[in-house]
Amino acid sequence: MTDVVVSLFLLIGAGFMFVAALGLLRMPDLPMRLHATTKAGALGGGLMVIAVGLEFFGDVAVAARAAAIIIFIVLTAPIAAHLIGRAGYFVGLPMWSKTLKDELKDRYDPQNQVLLSPGEVSSEDKPDRDKAE
Repeated sequence: MTDVVVSLFLLIGAGFMFVAALGLLRMPDLPMRLHATTKAGALGGGLMVIAVGLEFFGDVAVAARAAAIIIFIVLTAPIAAHLIGRAGYFVGLPMWSKTLKDELKDRYDPQNQVLLSPGEVSSEDKPDRDKAE
């Protein structure tokens, strides 16, 4: 019975990993690709690690490692995707042509890479003191 459950977890995990790879190939821009790979990839990897933990159910060390790996994947995948997406936005990767709104367009200071408060002027728009003198 355990072999059937382990096989199911492996197959479902591989299916989610396949969906993540398909999303990476099919999505039109970086944020959508990251969304597909982070969600489906983390779930697929987690299911596969659960299958390994179930296969070696009697060994406490393997179960502890499997739990640690799942926690690591769940905690680091969204953070890594956020950082990659932010870097892509800063270097100016083009958004999909059908993107409806870009809420960060006028709120980022491109020199300092800082999110501006509403009404705050970016460093590009501020007068340069050296030029005024």
